Parts: sequence; C-alpha cells; structure tokens
Amino acid sequence: MRLLLFAALFAPDDFDLHRLRPFWTSTTMDGESVLFVKEGEIARAPLLFVPTRVLSVRGTTAYEEGRDWAWKPGTRELTLPAGSRIPSRTPAELRRPAGSQPYRLTHRDGGGEILFGAGHEYHDLQVEVTYEHAADAWKGPVAAFAGERLARSAARLAEKKTLTIALLGDSISTGCNASGWAKAAPFQPPWQELLVRQLEAATGAKVGLRNHAVGGTGSAWGLKNIAKVVESSPDLVILAFGMNDAGGLAADAYRANIQGMVEAVRKAHPAAEFILVATMLANPDWTAPRHERFPEYREALASLRGPGVELADLSSVWAEFHRHKRDLDLTGNGVNHPNDFGHRVYAQVLSSLLVRPEAFK
Repeated sequence: MRLLLFAALFAPDDFDLHRLRPFWTSTTMDGESVLFVKEGEIARAPLLFVPTRVLSVRGTTAYEEGRDWAWKPGTRELTLPAGSRIPSRTPAELRRPAGSQPYRLTHRDGGGEILFGAGHEYHDLQVEVTYEHAADAWKGPVAAFAGERLARSAARLAEKKTLTIALLGDSISTGCNASGWAKAAPFQPPWQELLVRQLEAATGAKVGLRNHAVGGTGSAWGLKNIAKVVESSPDLVILAFGMNDAGGLAADAYRANIQGMVEAVRKAHPAAEFILVATMLANPDWTAPRHERFPEYREALASLRGPGVELADLSSVWAEFHRHKRDLDLTGNGVNHPNDFGHRVYAQVLSSLLVRPEAFK
C-alpha cells in the first residue's frame, strides 16, 4: 500500500494548479498534446478545437511560430515548416515488425505492431499546444458537481475536514506514463496525485490517498483484493477498472465484480461513498481489446449510480477526443495509458464531481 498524504511523489511543489481547471469550463485550452505525423512533405497535427489564437507550442522548450510551427486561422491543424525543431514521425516509424517488442501489439490493418512506449518515448515525441477558442467548442460530456450522490465527501471537503480516499485500479491508476512517473521533464504527477492537489487547493481541506492500484489487473482481481480497501477505512473509494477487462470479460460479469466491491466495503463501512471510473479508451487500432466492451462497461457502471455512488465517465470523454484527434496525440504508451494531458483530464473529471465549479481558479 502507498499512502499519499498532503504530498506529491513525482513532481516539484510548484506544479501550476491552474492547469487543472476543467478544460470544458474555459475558453483557453492549456497544454493539449499533439504528435506531428509526416505524410508526404508536410508534418501535421490536429487540435481538438479551432483556435482563435495560438498562445504557445512547447516541449522541453518553447517553439517559435514561423520557424518551428505554422497555423492557418480558421483551421484546427498545425503544420511544421522545413527546419522545424519539433519532432515528427512518419506512419512507418510509428510501427514495429511483428514479434519485435516485449508485447504483441498487432495493428488492426495487419501491418506490423503499434510502437510501444514503456516510459517517456511518446512524451518525447509529443508537444503541448495552448490556445484560445470559442466558448461553446466542447460538444462532449461534462462532469458536473455530484453533491447529492456524494454528499458526505463533498461536505467534508466544504467543511475543511480530512477526506480519506482509497483507490483500487490498474496501471493507469498507478500513474503509468505520466512524465513524473517516467522521470522526465516536466515531471507532472499522475492523475490521482493531481486530484489530491486540486481538492486541497480548491477547498482548503486535507486529503489522504491510499493507492492500492496494481498494473495488469482487472475487476476480478479487484474483487479478490477489496480487503485492502476495507482496511483503509475510507470516506471515499475510487474503483478504476476496465482497460484490462476489455480483452473479453462480459459487461454483466464486470458489473457484478464492481458491485461486489461496493457491497464488501459498505458491509464494513456503511457511510463510504464511491466514484466508479469508466476508463479511457484504448488505441482503436489495437486488436487485443474488444473495443465494444468500453461503452458496455460505461453503461454497467452508470446502472450502479445512486446515493453514495457516482460515475466518472472518462470513456465518453475519450470517445469525443477520438472524433477529432488521433490516439497518437493522447497516448502515453501507444496503446492503453494516458499521457500528461490525459492524466490532467482524469483529475479534472474526478475533481468536478466533488467540488463546485466556482472553486476552481
């Protein structure tokens, strides 16, 4: 068990909490990630929204408009001029021969394997774009304050009491591929630590996080190991499974596992509340998951909502992302982990369930 209490493990204390303001509440997109892909003579990358003004393009350094990148007003695409210092890759460079990597990551079209990034490989290829956009640009789901369903947790935060959170999940919840986890600049913490920082900054309460997540696990493992959560005596439990279940576990079995975890905790701690995380989506070109399971799991979790139980719908957010951007722009490892931008979105969605929007600065 890891205990995180009022401290971050992966990043300096000067992380800018303004970056955790829910992106759908602002007309400035802060640090949206892109990876430039060169097809033909020009390397391109799509943005989620049409900018009204591009404020910055950054990697380990700030890049210059004209020298390093170009944008045509009225479009949501950036391009790289000749001699740009921004990295780019061809589609062929983003694949590997079959059997050449530690994991078999067969591409849907059968043309080799998706490039796997165990650490900060994708982070090194991506850059962050900050830009202004129209107020009504986001058409996807919005995470709203759940003060009625999560009344006890929201009240403890509002009253500046200590809130103890227990987290059980897979590798996404261990922090995989956040830059801090990968020990790469800018050393951003993963989503669960960002959540603690955001809640503390927004409310003045103290938040303790006990993280029991283990990589490679699914909901069946979670049910077998729920005693770890029970022992934590949590006020709030976050259950975050689904990515590894999607290899084939039926939605009704997934639902039963999650419901079993909730019931086991409530038997020992009747006042405990729960956030059920509908996972981000996997790379749609990866053949291992049954991708239809993700919306099925989301609906299974939604059916469990009620007093003390709320849904954090990252699946639907990612589905909207995928309508406008490539998974290459969002991934931390090529297949099933978020990058820094994705970890921030996780924290934004979960914090929005617990704190009223006016508290975010």
